[in-house]
Amino acid sequence: MQEGVSIAWQVNRERIVVLGWGRALLWQLAHPLVAIAVARHSDFSHSLRAAWRRFTRTVQAMRRLTFGTAAEADQVAQWIRQAHRRVQGTLDTSLGTFPAGTTYRADDPALLTWVHVTTIEATLHAYETFVRPLTPEERDRYCQEACAMEQWLGLSPGTFPETWAQLEACLKTIQASGVLCVTPPARQLAAHVLTPVRWVAPLTKPWRLLTLGLLPPELRAAYGFAWTAREEQVFQKLVAAIRRSVAGMPVWIRVWPEARQAGSIERQPAA
Repeated sequence: MQEGVSIAWQVNRERIVVLGWGRALLWQLAHPLVAIAVARHSDFSHSLRAAWRRFTRTVQAMRRLTFGTAAEADQVAQWIRQAHRRVQGTLDTSLGTFPAGTTYRADDPALLTWVHVTTIEATLHAYETFVRPLTPEERDRYCQEACAMEQWLGLSPGTFPETWAQLEACLKTIQASGVLCVTPPARQLAAHVLTPVRWVAPLTKPWRLLTLGLLPPELRAAYGFAWTAREEQVFQKLVAAIRRSVAGMPVWIRVWPEARQAGSIERQPAA
């Protein structure tokens, strides 16, 4: 890695990294308050068009935060903060360890930390699966650079983990706390993540296979997803094929246009 080069640019410039977002989302939905907030306040599960609109908005936000100007990043951050302020409510019934009457807010630092940690973990997992391994120093630098989200989200410095070891410790602490529980809303949303609408199910089989294959076994089991030795074999072959394809892709296909236009390809070493 070249001195002074942003590892966030190097990782986030790869289009293929979005294949890790299914892993991130299913991790996030395993938190009952995240699941109910998404179920009540997001329309992505209503139709294929809504799911695609949500996906493209998320991609655009990531691209502007990573490759945009300071003004563009601030604009996206303001939109995110405003969206979070609108998402709040009270549980009608108990979900996991949270009793009826529990309140939730999308701008709760604890929930924002869970979403942040799982997003970083899944993004780096996807990059290492489909592109190349990262060094421990690169993982630490990515975590450090990602802490810029604290300011954009209006959080206190030190809210998010600054190293890979801290991020892994955060994940383990939350898992050990007993807070995570795959609730009925989470299962319903997961079904929409894996198969947006039934009539396109044959077209989404590779996406479903990749998403389930990328999940940690314990999370896959918590959702009740079956996973056979045959599926694992097909998954590994598909991963190998994608890695070969990514390595041979022209830059204009492989990399987001903002990364090319900003000159990030010239500034960063080849993956």
